[in-house]
Amino acid sequence: MSRCWALLGLLGAAGLLRFPLPAAAAAERPGSAEQRCFCQVTGYLDDCTCDVETIDTFNNNKLFPRLNKLLESDYFKHYKVNLKKPCPFWNDSSHCGINACAVKPCPSNEVPGGTESASYKYSEEASNHDGECEEAKRLGAVDESLSEETQRAMLQWTQHEDSSDSFCEVDDVQSPDAEYVDLLLNPERYTGYKGPEAWKIWNSIYEENCFKPQTIKRPLNPLASGRGNNDGNAFYNWLEGLCVEKRAFYKLISGLHASINIHLSARYLLQETWSETKWGHNVTEFQHRFDEVLTKGEGPKRLKNLYFLYLIELRAMSKILPFFDRPGFQLFTGNENRDTETKRQLLEILHLIKSFPLHFDENSFFAGNKKEAAKLKEEFRFHFRNISRIMDCVGCLKCRLWGKLQTQGLGTALKILFSQKLIENMPERGPSYGFQLTRQEIVSFFNAFGRISTSVRELENFKNLLKNMQ
Repeated sequence: MSRCWALLGLLGAAGLLRFPLPAAAAAERPGSAEQRCFCQVTGYLDDCTCDVETIDTFNNNKLFPRLNKLLESDYFKHYKVNLKKPCPFWNDSSHCGINACAVKPCPSNEVPGGTESASYKYSEEASNHDGECEEAKRLGAVDESLSEETQRAMLQWTQHEDSSDSFCEVDDVQSPDAEYVDLLLNPERYTGYKGPEAWKIWNSIYEENCFKPQTIKRPLNPLASGRGNNDGNAFYNWLEGLCVEKRAFYKLISGLHASINIHLSARYLLQETWSETKWGHNVTEFQHRFDEVLTKGEGPKRLKNLYFLYLIELRAMSKILPFFDRPGFQLFTGNENRDTETKRQLLEILHLIKSFPLHFDENSFFAGNKKEAAKLKEEFRFHFRNISRIMDCVGCLKCRLWGKLQTQGLGTALKILFSQKLIENMPERGPSYGFQLTRQEIVSFFNAFGRISTSVRELENFKNLLKNMQ
């Protein structure tokens, strides 16, 4: 039976359809397991002046340990999100069929956030899967528990909104349905989310929101059954005919999808007994998503798209440094000493990122004729806002949580890169600048980049595991 894995962590954990190969066929695959996944993931990236090896060294040896520590702080581990918003693109019946847990409302202490809402109507297809409810609710439950002291402190955190620059459809954090979630208690990993409705999410993202030329009849969605009939290298030829902005849009989505698949493979449920639950690296799942032969040539390209996404978000991190470096700016939680230390750690990380020698040049985007560039930018923004809205159609609550966070984080990176209001020498200009970030944008931006940084680090782990298989 085909399986759609947990979606966006973008969804919690998402993935590609799994097609197990017979043992005989697996034995005939050319090259080592490591070579089939990584032999092409080297050298310079398309549309960039940076190479994979420089990113690996910088991220794994310098940035990842510090960033990971920062994200454990009170300010960055708490994210306010509305998990109860209805899907804006298709009806409730179709939406609730995505996750078997939505058929029978699960206990509120296990899956808080609106599963029991009376507005949901359950499809006949969904009711045929109630046997999966217990597993799905156990693996996908969102823990929203926060201390009263933390909740009181969060009420004081100031927020600003600048929708004119936004690439995302953001939650109304003042809504009674919006709740704080401790991200450390809800790690992105395999959740048990699967089925045709999970496929529907990805299909909507790729087929309806990526810039697909009218001449291309093949599906962009890697989950589609007709995608891998021919050589995967031929599939990417259509990208060459697109402008750099539309080409980048697809690579960003593909890179995010790849990152989610890496998270799934790295935090997989390996064993469960009455006394122990073991999570860890599942090399087989990693191979199904990135092995050159199993993916018909596409797997390594997905990994290179991950590095492209890394460079985009890294450049946004570099560009936003003056915003946080202002003397009066606080990462406020109410604990003065801790807030001071958090800002110190943040600035240390941003100065480190600023020193990266091969940053992406965002000035290559939306250049040329001003009128045409402005129109393309609005189209780019519209497509990405649609993708952020699709996250409210994800049936698994934990997958929805991470999907909303990571799309908002990438949207914030795009806002930083392409806002007309952000001046990089901001402190020298005084308080008259107009660029703002909400607390939700800040938290999602750093956590989303933390997920990408983690994916790049995990690739080194999978390389070593694959070497040991030889």
